[in-house]
Amino acid sequence: MNNSRKFLKMIVLSVLVALGVVISPILRVEGMCPMAHLINIVCAVLLGPWYSLLCALLIGIIRMVLMGIPPIALTGAIFGAFLSGVLYRLSRGKLIFAVIGEIIGTGIIGAILSYPVMTYFWGKEGLTWLFYVPSFIGGTLIGGSIAYLLLKALTRNGKLSEFQEKLGTKSYDS
Repeated sequence: MNNSRKFLKMIVLSVLVALGVVISPILRVEGMCPMAHLINIVCAVLLGPWYSLLCALLIGIIRMVLMGIPPIALTGAIFGAFLSGVLYRLSRGKLIFAVIGEIIGTGIIGAILSYPVMTYFWGKEGLTWLFYVPSFIGGTLIGGSIAYLLLKALTRNGKLSEFQEKLGTKSYDS
């Protein structure tokens, strides 16, 4: 990959991280963070699974350090971000699979893994293994729907494949 594409990827990653940090606490529903899921899916489609994982990790760390968010900022994002990119690639660019990856990765895997993190490391009591599943699924459905509509609109006008081409990521006809 040439240096200009690497630089462009870093710029896009930085913008998505900044957006994720700023809009996640503003545009949220109690117990849900739908904009984080929007960012995860957009990053997965534009940059791929590893960049999406890094994006979710950076957003989570920044939110934990600056805003005092508990560790579910990480467990509730990294699995969905990565799986979103993986399923998008495996499906050869079908946007719905990026959304499904986010729903499974965050709504189920991340939600279940949040239980031991919050119970044993954060000291939260009275939780069950499935405590976070309803709110995580709800958040992924809201954020995933918005991401899907946004990316579908970019596909219809040809911008999504143009962005992917400029970033050097695999472009598909979605």
